[in-house]
Amino acid sequence: MQRCDYLLSQLDVLEAESIHIIREVAAEFERPVLLFSGGKDSIVMLRLAEKAFWPAPIPFPVMHVDTGHNFPEVIEYRDRRAADLGLRLVVASVQDSIDAGRVVEETGRRASRNRLQTTTLLDAIEEHRFDAAFGGARRDEEKARAKERVVSFRDEFGQWDPKNQRPELWNLYNTRIRQGEHVRVFPLSNWTELDIWDYVRREGLELPPIYFAHTRRVFERDGMLLDAETGFANRGEDEPEFEAVVRYRTVGDASCTGAVKSNAATLEQVMEEIAATRITERGQTRADDRSSEAAMEDRKKEGYF
Repeated sequence: MQRCDYLLSQLDVLEAESIHIIREVAAEFERPVLLFSGGKDSIVMLRLAEKAFWPAPIPFPVMHVDTGHNFPEVIEYRDRRAADLGLRLVVASVQDSIDAGRVVEETGRRASRNRLQTTTLLDAIEEHRFDAAFGGARRDEEKARAKERVVSFRDEFGQWDPKNQRPELWNLYNTRIRQGEHVRVFPLSNWTELDIWDYVRREGLELPPIYFAHTRRVFERDGMLLDAETGFANRGEDEPEFEAVVRYRTVGDASCTGAVKSNAATLEQVMEEIAATRITERGQTRADDRSSEAAMEDRKKEGYF
């Protein structure tokens, strides 16, 4: 009698769990959408969605909430990847929300469009009648993320209440909603930043080049290195720009996303660097999340990612 032992690696287990979540949501909801920014987490999530339905195409659209202040390298990657896969790409524009008077653009040195994304996102969900939105959030990013369920309920105003979330037993997810409500779904909940990079390595996924060490003009503010090339970060005269060898741990609005000094130019070097750090990526590189420990939680309650 033959005995076969099937041993799954950690990445295999994480991949299987995420694919199960994606398939479950696609089966239970009428109009799901995958939030895709061109960042490493959404790139991994897109690959998981590919695998979930292969050889059929991904059966739902992808959407990017575009602040208009994104890194050009990321936008180029987003458009190219969507074209390669034949995806329906929905771009929800913060600039359109400003022009329509839905939001008022911030002014001053620390102005950012990052918070304005909330209104744009909720308007797009209502316009397209999306009832489930896949997000790339991971629980190791910061404290508010750790309070999320895999299937995270949003009320008719798009708001999140951590005390009003459904229990999740094992891999059983409550997908019932009423008209006007929706859920955010986080297939990467149990992944870490290092898992993401290890999966990128295993799958041979391409990433925007700013994730790796390169020379860039930056300036320092509050101990963070902000981009000086795009001009989105409102550099003051007392904040001199200089060249440094840096990379980005996360990508987002260039006005508030900081770079880190790094010589990690390969996947292996990046993974070694991440394994040695004890600072979360958002804590190290997102100015909007450093304003207070509750900054992210406040934005999530308003309807943010």
